[in-house]
Amino acid sequence: MTKRMAAAIAGLGLLATTMAACSTVAGAGLGAGAGAAIGAGTGYGAGKGALIGTGVGAAAGAIYGATKK
Repeated sequence: MTKRMAAAIAGLGLLATTMAACSTVAGAGLGAGAGAAIGAGTGYGAGKGALIGTGVGAAAGAIYGATKK
């Protein structure tokens, strides 16, 4: 995956964050963007990094949402 695609994924993650109030969706979007950027930077692969980041971000967002409500 190229840097351009990683930037697009990060942008979509930020867009999802601003459009969605749900912390789980926001966490998944931010996690996907961060995971893609880290994956592309380390050579692991932006696609794999985005998948891992989505899961971790969604879990963190769900925990945050559960504890803050």
